[in-house]
Amino acid sequence: MQRLVLFDLDDTLIDRRRALEGALDRFAWRHGLTADAHASVLTLLTERASVEHFTVIREAHGLAASPQELWQDYLSDMAASASCPAGVLAGLDELKARGWRVGVATNGSADIQHAKLDTTGIARRVHAVCVSEEHGVRKPDPRLFVTATGLCGAVPGDGGWMVGNDAVKDIAGGRSAGLATLWIGDPLQWPTPVPTADRTAPSALLAIRLLLELTA
Repeated sequence: MQRLVLFDLDDTLIDRRRALEGALDRFAWRHGLTADAHASVLTLLTERASVEHFTVIREAHGLAASPQELWQDYLSDMAASASCPAGVLAGLDELKARGWRVGVATNGSADIQHAKLDTTGIARRVHAVCVSEEHGVRKPDPRLFVTATGLCGAVPGDGGWMVGNDAVKDIAGGRSAGLATLWIGDPLQWPTPVPTADRTAPSALLAIRLLLELTA
């Protein structure tokens, strides 16, 4: 098996919920949202966010700024709120030093995902980033993983690992592309209808340590 690992971004390498809450605190303050409006926006953006959502937000809360301006505010606030633990960043560096090809395979809007990757320093520590919006296909479609593999300079079909927190998008999707899988989560809470991952770890940092042990 080639030394290839693809990481999910949100809730794997970064804590998206924490970043979202921080971003929306800034957003609510900037635009004078009430507590109820703040809660409504948080609910709307919990799963994903795009510029189209801000058309809804603008109309629902009577905001003067255009949807594109609101989106740019949100991008700035998310970038400012996102963080990646120093140990994880060091682990990505070590994987590369050990000869691993390292990539990020993520669903989402390209501009917001790249903003988070750049601000946290993840982008500088991986060989490639594959964002669903840029390639017209979303996890768990195996084509996204195949594309990410190629972008990393690795060989599709020659194995590797997919690391992520979503049992369907990351684990089932990665498996369908011929990758071994490492789930970030509690094995006692695994969604039963989905075949289990090859390995589990409670955090991205421990997942990286496990992968490094494979090449010690």
